[in-house]
Amino acid sequence: MHRRALTKPDGRSLVLYGREPVDEHIEAPAAGAVTAASSHLRWHPLRGEWVVYAGHRQHRTFLPPAEWNPLAPSTDPAHPTEVPGGRWDVAVFDNLFSALGSTVPPPQEIVATAPGLGTTEVVVFTQDPKASLGSLALDHIALIIEVWADRTRVLAAREDVAYVLPFENRGVEVGVTLHHPHGQIYAYPFVPPVAERQLELQRSHHQSRGTGLLADLIAAERAADQRTLHVGERALAWVPVCARWAYEIWIAPLRQVATLAELEPEERRDFARALQIALRKLDRLWQRPMPYVLAIYQAPTRGVHPYAHLHLEILPWLRMPGRIKYLAGSEVAAGTFTADTLPEAKAEELRAVEISHD
Repeated sequence: MHRRALTKPDGRSLVLYGREPVDEHIEAPAAGAVTAASSHLRWHPLRGEWVVYAGHRQHRTFLPPAEWNPLAPSTDPAHPTEVPGGRWDVAVFDNLFSALGSTVPPPQEIVATAPGLGTTEVVVFTQDPKASLGSLALDHIALIIEVWADRTRVLAAREDVAYVLPFENRGVEVGVTLHHPHGQIYAYPFVPPVAERQLELQRSHHQSRGTGLLADLIAAERAADQRTLHVGERALAWVPVCARWAYEIWIAPLRQVATLAELEPEERRDFARALQIALRKLDRLWQRPMPYVLAIYQAPTRGVHPYAHLHLEILPWLRMPGRIKYLAGSEVAAGTFTADTLPEAKAEELRAVEISHD
């Protein structure tokens, strides 16, 4: 992996990555005036978790026409975008409308408050606005995973970061405001609730049984061989037996590693292959781009976590009545999913989908 760090005229960071050396003559463009983060945290006493308040994000760019794509390579100096032209494959920059990173003192409220520390970054997957993460070549997807790992290392070194979450929201159904293929990285000043609960259960399992919770699930899924989509030498993609969403897919390395940064090159490549297969099967099955939320769960940045097992979750969000789950009263109010489909049935559909992959 080749890497070149730049600073935009507005002071934001821009890092360009490539499978080949990045163009040395590239200069960092500035897309516009920076919106100063003014976020803060408030404690939710009945849920036992922090809520982020970031009202300034109401002014972020919303579904611009293709000719005003802020994530496309800059071609007109008079109208710069967020990323330059030239030779590079993946770009990462500080979010212009960051939900985190504020140093403004929080207001005094009847519940505990805290500054909205941390930061958020945008990851541009490719220069091609018509591509998708799953359509990219295997080497390119492997590079993106290496970029996620590099950003995890960099952000984890910050004193104000407790957890690094790379994710992709795909499709207007999940609130995407820019069509260009991209993801984000949230570097939280706390461990978010879902990750914290997963870690608690992994810790408990490890303490009581001496084995990894996810490693045991992976071994059981491989033995059952009902829901597996890709069984590689170093990574697995499968519809979990406990899937809440129809066509929900998990991907994990077979070796128990805590973070993306710990993956060996061959593990990263097989992880990329599993991701490519999973995403292509989803799109091919529906003959259209499948909206989803993709999230990568790893260990917190502080402490030692021998029980943590890196994994990726794909949560499809295609809203077709009678076909895909809607969030309703039980899910939103109680936090209890009522699944309308069986994981085995959805896995069978995905297993039957013929695709080409690297």
